[in-house]
Amino acid sequence: LGTAPFIAVLGIVVSMFTIGYTAGWLFGWTSMERIFLASVFSVCSSSTIVYKTFNELKLKQQRFASLVLLSIVIMVMLSAIAGGDSLSSMELIKITTKIAFFIILWFVVGIYLVPIFLRKTRKLMTNEILLVVSLAMCFFMAIFSAQVGFSSAFGAFVMGSILAETVDVHKIIKVVEPIKDLFGAVFFVSVGMLVDVKILIDYALPILSIVALVIVGQAIFGTFSFMLSGNSLKTSMQSSFSIAQIGEFPFIIASLGVSLGVIGNFMYPVIVAASAI
Repeated sequence: LGTAPFIAVLGIVVSMFTIGYTAGWLFGWTSMERIFLASVFSVCSSSTIVYKTFNELKLKQQRFASLVLLSIVIMVMLSAIAGGDSLSSMELIKITTKIAFFIILWFVVGIYLVPIFLRKTRKLMTNEILLVVSLAMCFFMAIFSAQVGFSSAFGAFVMGSILAETVDVHKIIKVVEPIKDLFGAVFFVSVGMLVDVKILIDYALPILSIVALVIVGQAIFGTFSFMLSGNSLKTSMQSSFSIAQIGEFPFIIASLGVSLGVIGNFMYPVIVAASAI
């Protein structure tokens, strides 16, 4: 895909960050709350929802789907910066170094270790053992990712991508898919249980404003960014509309702000409500 996704994502992140920060200023929120809201806007897309929709509509092989999925990977990396308390040059170098190390490790493990391991142990791999081994690898990479400063979701995504390139991928998908559906249900149910209905009523205007700004902002600036990267108007509109929603990574950013005590407790249910809508 070349540089197209990088150009598109850069345009989307900058424009949506600006819209989010401006919206927070209009709401009268504190500067830190504006920054977190802007960060939520800049990584708003839900990889879980987008991938599931593409899969159900049989759109994964189309060009616009590839652009969006690669854009989501880059957004996950950018979320590491959004979670930092400083954006000094040294902090930026440190984060960049971590990303480079993680990607190099990704390729080394993906090309050599995992396929060799699965090939050597193929005779021992019953469905039950393959399920346990596959999940153990994903959990290990999730923990490792969290230890080096990224989100656990990014680490799990990396290991999933590695397993997807092995010769046993179809067998792995078959045994893991029921667990995936269970985890997906637990995730969204647990998110819904954290919503305070009273807050939804008190902050109805900001919630509806966020929904409108995300959809309109992604539709306009997303389309423009994808066109700037050299795509046709049709492909650009399909790509931008595909990521015009709030997903799970903004939940991580919002919960981080609440746990650090730098934003109001109202922000998490507001973002969850906007996501549900």
